[in-house]
Amino acid sequence: MADSSFDIVSKIDKQEVDNALSQAAKELAQRYDFKGTGAEIKWSGEQIEISANADDRASAVLELFKEKLIKRSQSLKIVDATEPRASGRESKITITLKEGITSEDAKKLGKLIRDEGPKSVKAQIQGDELRVSSKSRDDLQAVQQLINSQDLDFAVQFTNRR
Repeated sequence: MADSSFDIVSKIDKQEVDNALSQAAKELAQRYDFKGTGAEIKWSGEQIEISANADDRASAVLELFKEKLIKRSQSLKIVDATEPRASGRESKITITLKEGITSEDAKKLGKLIRDEGPKSVKAQIQGDELRVSSKSRDDLQAVQQLINSQDLDFAVQFTNRR
C-alpha cells in the first residue's frame, strides 16, 4: 500500500482579506463614531494602511478590521500590525500579512512531529510547506490533531491530502 500524505501550509485567502477590508472601509464610512476622524483603511501595495487623526481611533479601525477577518473565517495570526505612529497630523498603522512557513518554523514542526507524533510518520520540508506522510491515515489524523492543539504563532492549513 502506498503512503498517504498531506501538506502543512500557511496560506492567505487574498480575496477574503480584500472582502474584509472592503467591509471595514464601508462600515468606517457609515459609523457615527468615526465621522470627522479621518479614519481610513486601504491597500498600500502588498500591505494594508490604516490612518486616523488619533492613536486610539487608528487602533479602533484595526480592531474593526480584525472583526471582519474573523467573520470571514480568517486567522488573526496572518496579521502583523505595527504600533500606531505619528505621521504629520495623523496616526498610522501598517499591517503586513504573513504567508508561508519559515524554515525555522518548519523545523520546529518537524521536531514536534518526530518527538510527539506517531513513530510511522515522516515529515519533510518542501519550500514554505511541510509534507507529512505515513502508511496509516489514522496516524496522519493524529498529527493533524497534535498540530491543531499547539499554540503556534502562524496560521496553518492542511492541504493536498492523498
